[in-house]
Amino acid sequence: MTMTADCYICSRDAVLDTLPPRERIASDGLWRVAHAFDAALPGWLLLLPRRHVTSIAELTDSEALALGAWQVGLSRALQDVTGCEKTYVAQFAEAEGFSHVHFHIIPRPAGLGRDLRGPRIFRLLGAAGHERVSDEQMDEIAIALANRLGG
Repeated sequence: MTMTADCYICSRDAVLDTLPPRERIASDGLWRVAHAFDAALPGWLLLLPRRHVTSIAELTDSEALALGAWQVGLSRALQDVTGCEKTYVAQFAEAEGFSHVHFHIIPRPAGLGRDLRGPRIFRLLGAAGHERVSDEQMDEIAIALANRLGG
């Protein structure tokens, strides 16, 4: 597996077995699922390739094929675990230190205000410490999702 030493996502993947449940909800040889660490929305997931890539075009055929199954499976699991009405899927990989391709799988609760729907939901990412989902709640969600996913 190709990893880059100065990449946050690669550095976490390198120590996968020691990570808390929120950072290793599920994984296979190609992808890993983690809860976003700075979200104000419970269940905001990140789908991360296990090797370092900075563009979707760099995904192998196997990674691309598995991507769709992961996105649908995670969306179904989020509906079951969080009761969300739907999920949003987005990919940018533009933030400083986070150029490693990653997909946001975001639960959109039924009661979410219109001011936070669509791309405005990203206002709930990068939350201040006291607004973030707690480590304990992320771990509870992670364990429930892992059980739902069969892992």
